[in-house]
Amino acid sequence: MSSAVAPRKLNPLLAAYLRNLSAHPLRTKALTTAALQFFQEILASHLAGAPPPRVARDAPFLVHLLARAQVSSKAFKMAAYGFLISAPMSHTLVNALQRVFAGKSGLGARVGMLLASQLVVAPIQIFAFLSCMAVINGANSLDAITKTVKAGFGKVIRITWMTSPVYTVFAQQFLPTELWVPFFTFMQFLTGTYFNTKIKKMQLAAEAAKKEKEPKKD
Repeated sequence: MSSAVAPRKLNPLLAAYLRNLSAHPLRTKALTTAALQFFQEILASHLAGAPPPRVARDAPFLVHLLARAQVSSKAFKMAAYGFLISAPMSHTLVNALQRVFAGKSGLGARVGMLLASQLVVAPIQIFAFLSCMAVINGANSLDAITKTVKAGFGKVIRITWMTSPVYTVFAQQFLPTELWVPFFTFMQFLTGTYFNTKIKKMQLAAEAAKKEKEPKKD
């Protein structure tokens, strides 16, 4: 994927992106993933109906405006996760997968690559995603992180196994190779937003249930 060359008759911005992807694959992926993770956190907060982050009453108007837009410290932490962890890890795993299947073609190679992606690459990425999400959402112990991973891993991997093969086959059949990285990045943004939204809804429900169990003060 890192050897992509921008084809002709493309949108100038997309062509420029593909040129940067070819010249500086890891840096381009890291910056792209950081930006998408930032907006993913904001979008998921809106979709989940999460309350805006609290700010001081005497805070500047811009701070209040950003809070209403769900631009919180978590969004910046998600961007850091995308830049420092998600993109480098994905880049390394995909490159390793490509080296294993380099020079191989045909249906068998495609199926083998798809299986390796789903059974090896996807579980590693999901484990890292859930672990980092737990830390970003306030988990401060190994036990808390483990509980988050155990609670979400099965659901996330099932949905990944249902959706990822579909858009992977779509890309293999209908998209030129140089467009695979932008396409997969966009699809991962959509699925990541879905997972993030589900996690936030679960957390809000757990908090509401906890408040109901607390004894009411007279």
